[in-house]
Amino acid sequence: MSFVRAGRMGGVLTQQRRAYSTTTAKNFKVAVVGAYGGIGQPLALLTKLNPDVKHLSLYDLNPATPGAGADLSHIPTPAKVSAFSGDELGKCLAGSDIIIIPAGVPRKPGMTRDDLFNTNASIVANIAKTAAEHAPNACHLIISNPVNSTVPIYAEILKRFGKYNKNKLFGVTTLDVLRANTFIAENQKMDPMQVNVPVIGGHAGITIIPLLSNVPYSNYSDKDRDALTQRIMFGGDEVVKAKAGAGSATLSMAWAGAKFAFSVMNGLKGEQNIVECTYVENNIIPEVSYFSSPVLLGKNGIEKILPLPSHNDYEAKLVKAAIPELKSSIEKGIEFAAKWTPK
Repeated sequence: MSFVRAGRMGGVLTQQRRAYSTTTAKNFKVAVVGAYGGIGQPLALLTKLNPDVKHLSLYDLNPATPGAGADLSHIPTPAKVSAFSGDELGKCLAGSDIIIIPAGVPRKPGMTRDDLFNTNASIVANIAKTAAEHAPNACHLIISNPVNSTVPIYAEILKRFGKYNKNKLFGVTTLDVLRANTFIAENQKMDPMQVNVPVIGGHAGITIIPLLSNVPYSNYSDKDRDALTQRIMFGGDEVVKAKAGAGSATLSMAWAGAKFAFSVMNGLKGEQNIVECTYVENNIIPEVSYFSSPVLLGKNGIEKILPLPSHNDYEAKLVKAAIPELKSSIEKGIEFAAKWTPK
């Protein structure tokens, strides 16, 4: 199948002006949990610029979070800004339409996403419990790593409280798509804003599977194909190494999270043909219960899980190789959620 492009990644302000001119702006409340972190602050800024956001609610354990809220509130866009810290997570989330969750500890050199599990798993579980109580109808966008495990954790906690809607829980894998677009455009001498590569599987290492064969007019040597695939799979390591212990991808992840949130909002508004790759519960690969693949977004969150894009034998082998790791990560998340008790 052909992969439907969700929209050009132009400048943020240009994109927002287009939103004003094409569709009546809506009154979404968007909460960012982990709003004072390296991802959270630029993500909050980008979200403040979206005219569909009428209330931007921020939360972080850091007591300086209200200061970030005051700072953002001086930007002349429609969004009212509220900011919370400490034990005020419920107040932040109450009545949210969309909850974006970059909360957790970042990767450091030598760490895998799985190394983050013990800390971030508890953080995500607590957010899910609070969201179930205060924002039962929200769309939940999970950035906290390891996404392959944290999304199943979040789902299981929502299920425990009777608030799970599989059409409204998303693992944000958009950064893998952005990296693929950038790296392939560089290699093929294309305009990166005109490249849109479907990336399927998961959001860690070999589970990140870019379908290079879906890029029109592209041509790769086997060496280039292998190098590009490897770089896309492990692009996060490139940033961790370059930051020399100071953190992981923050600015690119912030834009990825904002871009995906904007697509969800556009779907909720009723715009047509909004398609994004995202890690969600589905049975598109029978061996695993969660898989990143193209979905059609709409008024109910996910309107339809689309068939996998066409892929060649090389890419099919990558899918097969990823399944055991994906299965293990999903089971680890489900097992954690079964044993987790609120503190």
